[in-house]
Amino acid sequence: MVFEISSVVSKLQMVSTSDHSSVVSMNLFVALLCACIVIGHLLEENRWMNESITALLIGISTGVVILLFSGGKSSHILVFSEDLFFIYLLPPIIFNAGFQVKKKQFFVNFMTIILFGAIGTLISCAVITLGASQIFEKLDIGPLELGDYLAIGAIFAATDSVCTLQVLNQDETPLLYSLVFGEGVVNDATSVVLFNAIQSFDLNHIDPSIALHFLGNFLYLFVASTMLGVLTGLLSAYIIKKLYIGRHSTDREVALMMLMAYLSYMLAELCYLSGILTVFFCGIVMSHYTWHNVTESSRITTKHSFATLSFVAEIFIFLYVGMDALDIEKWKFVSDSPGTSIAASSVLLGLVLVGRAAFVFPLSFLSNLAKKSPNEKISFRQQVIIWWAGLMRGAVSMALAYNQFTMSGHTSLRSNAVMITSTITVVLFSTVVFGLMTKPLIRLLLPHTPNHKEINIVIATDASTPKSATVPLLGSAQDSEVDIDPIHRPSSIRALLRTPTHTVHRLWRKFDDAFMRPVFGGRGFVPVEPGSPSERNGHQWR
Repeated sequence: MVFEISSVVSKLQMVSTSDHSSVVSMNLFVALLCACIVIGHLLEENRWMNESITALLIGISTGVVILLFSGGKSSHILVFSEDLFFIYLLPPIIFNAGFQVKKKQFFVNFMTIILFGAIGTLISCAVITLGASQIFEKLDIGPLELGDYLAIGAIFAATDSVCTLQVLNQDETPLLYSLVFGEGVVNDATSVVLFNAIQSFDLNHIDPSIALHFLGNFLYLFVASTMLGVLTGLLSAYIIKKLYIGRHSTDREVALMMLMAYLSYMLAELCYLSGILTVFFCGIVMSHYTWHNVTESSRITTKHSFATLSFVAEIFIFLYVGMDALDIEKWKFVSDSPGTSIAASSVLLGLVLVGRAAFVFPLSFLSNLAKKSPNEKISFRQQVIIWWAGLMRGAVSMALAYNQFTMSGHTSLRSNAVMITSTITVVLFSTVVFGLMTKPLIRLLLPHTPNHKEINIVIATDASTPKSATVPLLGSAQDSEVDIDPIHRPSSIRALLRTPTHTVHRLWRKFDDAFMRPVFGGRGFVPVEPGSPSERNGHQWR
């Protein structure tokens, strides 16, 4: 009896110690997040640095300190987990991207974005897979199967354009920003779908039908994921419009918007769809309909809440990756032959450069052939920036690599350890080195030439509204409350073919005003309760 009691007490003490160490770890991590924000603010005007690089360097420095204090046993306070990344950190980033995006630019360039994000990713994956399979056999890395090489292609085809987007201005370079941003979202979704497809297919029995099956599966995932996001966004708009929850509690409508946004992502994961595409299009629909159905205070709250969650998640990811980069367990496997790991990292980095160039310049040429207006064509300087923006690799590559080459974050095979350390090296090198050169490169290729027309529009717009507040679903700053640039209405088939974008825009506006807004709300169709903020200040939103 005494032995049993002492055993229970010892177990409770172990649990208490474990809980205390978790609290210590979380305290340190939150303190590091605060440090990243403060240092990032101080380096705001720095020519080279940005917040993502700052967080990554702080993570690496912290990992070094922890490694020294632990006697070389550990370098991190949290172990990298792909579940934590995909379930908790990625959704707020992608949702806010859709919520804040300039929709007209995104949809006007939609075909080019799909060309780069989907077809380009497949080309990059093929180049990396072929190159790795030919070169790695000569490096004596270890036993790697066809599925591993295909997975390597998908892993390193996943880009991270955060550094470039932090430098580009959405108002000054709308075409370039929409292409880099849109391609990044579609690229992430395509890479994850491609990676999952590789894992699900039986690669021991390859036949021509697999390619058709993969194409059909990809199209199904793309369409189904998009529709799920749109339907979830419309459902949230309809519920908030019909119930007008804000007349009793603004907290409830803000909470409902956040939970419905997260629900769209989890529903996609539950149905084995692409949560990235689902939550992105849910954000677009919510910004067009749901956001206008809530009270003014909730609009301001949701705008800043979504942006803040996205910002913190991005900093968290880079800090997380930086600290995990020095995981001593994985580096021990390659310590006897560091040259092999360096060679593998160099090969992968070179394949990333080649794979990126293999589709950016040819597909840009094809895209320019289909565009008649010089302003819509992608210049060579812009092509270079698009190519450069996709050279950096980030947390998506890390998460997919851990999924393929580790079991619960641990690995016991030398070949797997080489691939993990090579992925870490490529992520660190591309983010830090390429990221440091991004600001000077963009300033060199795109001298600052502010658009006076856009400046006047921004000044005239209410500062309390988000960028998408006065913008229709296929509208831009030029298509706000007053038609600054009247849409040309073609009177013949020839004119329709000459201006297809404006025609689709006009038809969508008519359909939206006639059928969608009366049912789902939006600007001009918000229900007004007596004495509500909308009644007192309704003229600001109609």
